[in-house]
Amino acid sequence: MQIKFTLNHQPVTLEADPSMRAIDLLREHCGLTGPKEGCSTGECGACAVWINGVTRLSCLMLAAQLQGQSVVTVEGVNPDSPDTLHPVQEAFVNCGAVQCGYCTPGMIMTAAQLLACERTPSRERIREAISGNLCRCTGYHKIVDAVEAAAQAMDREIS
Repeated sequence: MQIKFTLNHQPVTLEADPSMRAIDLLREHCGLTGPKEGCSTGECGACAVWINGVTRLSCLMLAAQLQGQSVVTVEGVNPDSPDTLHPVQEAFVNCGAVQCGYCTPGMIMTAAQLLACERTPSRERIREAISGNLCRCTGYHKIVDAVEAAAQAMDREIS
């Protein structure tokens, strides 16, 4: 099947088995390594991408479901300046919120969507928003710190 969609702000046309999972299409056919295969059951959030601006789990989607959609992975999260880090990515680095890095792309996608919808979420709200993303290394404290720091940085940019 020919699948046409927008990937990280660029039109894409691929031949793929429509029953292939979206994560496999993105990783194997598009060469993107951001979305990670963590659990294959939608429990960990490592495969999170945006479909039409909404965070979705690519391990639970079929490639055919991408037809006509706008897909953004962590590689395309900063469309205005693709050669620089998104404020959430920068905050993850600065706050030491990355250890093994496996959960990081999914956490960044979830956090960036939260901050696109809520300018200054509370620490409790940040924890709630990332609750579908599992991290086995950090205990979440540095991740929450990073999301809070990104919110503050983004708020300064707007002000």
